[in-house]
Amino acid sequence: MVQRAGTADPMRGHVVLASADSEAFTSLRRRSTSRCDRYRIGKELRHQVPRSSLGDWSAGRGRPDPVQLIIESHDGRLDWLIPLRVGRMIATPYGFLRGAANVMAADAARLPSTGITPVICGDAHLGNFGFYASPEQHLVIDLNDFDEAHPGAWEWDLRRLVVSIWLAGRQNGASEHECESAVLRCVAGYRAEVRDLASTPLLARSYQRLDVDDLEQGTAYSSLRDEIRRAAAQARRRTSDRALPKLTSERGGQRRIVEDPPLTTRVSDADAAELGQGLDEYLGTLAPHWRRALGGYTLIDIAHKVVGVGSVGLRAYVALLEGSSPDDVVFLQLKQARRSVLARHVHGESAWHAHQGQRVVEYQQALQTVSDPLLGWTTVGGRQYYVRQFRNMKGTVALDAIDAAALADYAAIVGHLLAKGHARTSGASMIVGYAGSSDRLDIALARFARLYADQTEADHAALVKAADRGVVPVERGW
Repeated sequence: MVQRAGTADPMRGHVVLASADSEAFTSLRRRSTSRCDRYRIGKELRHQVPRSSLGDWSAGRGRPDPVQLIIESHDGRLDWLIPLRVGRMIATPYGFLRGAANVMAADAARLPSTGITPVICGDAHLGNFGFYASPEQHLVIDLNDFDEAHPGAWEWDLRRLVVSIWLAGRQNGASEHECESAVLRCVAGYRAEVRDLASTPLLARSYQRLDVDDLEQGTAYSSLRDEIRRAAAQARRRTSDRALPKLTSERGGQRRIVEDPPLTTRVSDADAAELGQGLDEYLGTLAPHWRRALGGYTLIDIAHKVVGVGSVGLRAYVALLEGSSPDDVVFLQLKQARRSVLARHVHGESAWHAHQGQRVVEYQQALQTVSDPLLGWTTVGGRQYYVRQFRNMKGTVALDAIDAAALADYAAIVGHLLAKGHARTSGASMIVGYAGSSDRLDIALARFARLYADQTEADHAALVKAADRGVVPVERGW
């Protein structure tokens, strides 16, 4: 990381440091700052941004109306899917948090932060960690959603993660003390991992990964171990060939994706042709081997398929490709990519990628130890997309299947994974210097998690009220 002048930002009261300056990576002849110097810089930041200040939260005057921010986030989405999105968000406060990344980004931008800005996930809640297949077909666990990924404050990711842990705990019936314990484990895990990796050679950090077998063996609680086994077994069955009979049917001797309105719907012939052209152009963004391998497949069918909570209403398609035999198939997903919700809040970073699909792909590869080899991007009808495998053994731990003690154990795991992602990009030594070896940061963020969980519940109630009054359209049960 190359330090830029440490100037105070009067709007947010934090030091602005560039930890992902693109010029720093254009020459191997540029002298880097030593780890000791970076550690010292991070430690000195405590005087300007005390660790205890990260525990503060108050809505205060001038806070944007969260319902209005949700309404604004619907601009450009498919109108007929907005009621479904609102329905998913009002189901629970945790569901609201998942769909309200823009609300929390606006709030986090007003809070004290150190200004250390690695590449961050931007939406690091519990549900965005999960299983998937490495290129060697090993099942690994890591961050797995990067729609909002962007250079930004490391604290923003950690704030969002600990709030999601507290809300998930409440949803599962955990006590406030148990929620606090889970958050403390998460932040302690983050600190331990980033400290370990900060002392590791830069390239060596890029090889650190967590396989599911190692995860299972390192888990102390039977409920979490059982859930990992169940989820892993299910994930290993989520492959394109196994999905073929479930997602498709045969018509006139040819496979077609099965409609399931409103979740899976046909596209017009004109749209299908345009999407097919986009997939041809996407091939050019792949590494040569994977371009050749995937180029041996033929596009058979394509349909619109709703996914997630925050993404509902954005255009997302699933494409069926067939190889040299009817059972040799690949499902690809094209997912619309828009400007990260963080971009407007990060100084000088918003223009790094003109193509938002490319942004998602490159930052996914930056944050994950291993990534889908078929990740790429394209443009269709003036809209930007990223492309990935739809079925490559993806899976998640079901949070309602584990008890409070197991939730704390899992919280520590995802804390480690988040730190691993941040340390792969930049700023690890500075984060270590700031965070320190005591539990002061843990305690502060536990206080923030409780306060902002309360705020999220209030915002959720406001959206429920707006839906009941007809201010926002809603369709429940999806």
